[in-house]
Amino acid sequence: MTVPPADNHIALPSFAELGLPDQLVAALSRQGIHEPFPIQAAAIPDVLAARDVLGRGKTGSGKTLAFGLPLLARLAGQRAQPKRPLALILVPTRELAQQVQTNLEPLGRSVGLRFKTVIGQTSMFKQIDALRRGVEVLVATPGRLKDLMRQDACDLGDTRIVVLDEADHMADMGFLPDVTDILDQARPGGQRLLFSATLDDDVDVLVKRYLDNPVTHAIGPVDEPVATMDHHLLLVAPKEKALITAEIANREGRTILFARTKHGVDRLTKQLTNVGVRAAGLHGGKSQGLRTRTLAEFREGSINVLVATDVAARGIHVDDVSLVMHVDPPADHKDYMHRAGRTARAGERGTVVTLVLPHQVRATTAMTRRAGIDARRVRVASGDDELVRLTGARQPSGIPIEEPLIPERPQRSGGRRPGGSRGRVHRGAPGDRDRRGRRSGGRPERGERRGAPHGGRGPAAHSTRRSGDPRPS
Repeated sequence: MTVPPADNHIALPSFAELGLPDQLVAALSRQGIHEPFPIQAAAIPDVLAARDVLGRGKTGSGKTLAFGLPLLARLAGQRAQPKRPLALILVPTRELAQQVQTNLEPLGRSVGLRFKTVIGQTSMFKQIDALRRGVEVLVATPGRLKDLMRQDACDLGDTRIVVLDEADHMADMGFLPDVTDILDQARPGGQRLLFSATLDDDVDVLVKRYLDNPVTHAIGPVDEPVATMDHHLLLVAPKEKALITAEIANREGRTILFARTKHGVDRLTKQLTNVGVRAAGLHGGKSQGLRTRTLAEFREGSINVLVATDVAARGIHVDDVSLVMHVDPPADHKDYMHRAGRTARAGERGTVVTLVLPHQVRATTAMTRRAGIDARRVRVASGDDELVRLTGARQPSGIPIEEPLIPERPQRSGGRRPGGSRGRVHRGAPGDRDRRGRRSGGRPERGERRGAPHGGRGPAAHSTRRSGDPRPS
């Protein structure tokens, strides 16, 4: 079924009327959440009834609580045996895993459930210890969970509810072999919930293989443009691109800049801090602790500018991002939409600008057309009144910021870690592998592999990659 968009004249049932226990309803109320989103009103009764559910909706539609609330209700008061979680929420990225736990763990405590997140570049020893003591709800990325299962630290034989969140993104990242191995180990006949932005190709294979007569809930067209989002293609001269980037980054308000590669993020962050813009970078080559602190500083407003690769286009939901800038145009129209989805959230207005060099005009225009975006093309130069009007650009101070805004903490040395490594610093993490199963440290990120545009060239016209959520709660 397709659920109609929310209508002020259509009253949705309350959380209590949907069948959630009083403890969960009270916990939601304490967080200021009093009414369900349409996808939640549609999906919660079916999940409570132990049916398999296929949920589709774009970022911000509320998928996390749509599967999370009834999952918590079904497990309320139960106790897991050591190493044998009762529910698994499988997600593609570390940031999304942490966000899912942040959103659901306080609610789970209200009904006596224990959570643990298992992701790469974090302490495996602590994860093994938590599993040994018992957790009811496990939130995991596929690579790290497979590592724990290989070490007999986790057994899915009692896992009766499995959620695949952003299944299409897991397929894009090459995680499908790990995902199928994990699903094959889960308790047979259990409930399977798959939530995704798109339900095609590889995702359809998962649906047919693992879901039993699922109920489908979808909220509107996934690629439908957001009415509160303005789009502009800024045509710039190559010699002015760095100047214009710094002026836009120095605007008032929370801003995300996207670059194509890890190196590009690091270079751009350094360029911005050298001219006095308080910016921090985020990409898969940084330690998980640094990534977590960077996001916390950005959310709290200590840093107004986040420079990121496409790793930040999924699963990172920060309120009040008023502008997204593609310093390097994305590889395809779906990546454009997911990057753009970091702004204009929860009904707020937002602006999306793409810096376009002369040789990129044709490909970038075609990409936005495929995304259903009517993006205005504007030729701008440093200091232009039009640039200021569209983006709030301001001349930076030119005074370098000397110290790293968020310094990397030194890795501990010595002490044997699980798996036999003696405190060495890994460039990648077990939870982060590419399509060939290699460690991710120093490797290209999504969109950085062979065949992707290089050095800021236009979007790849033949990209086969696909697209993403959860709800701000």
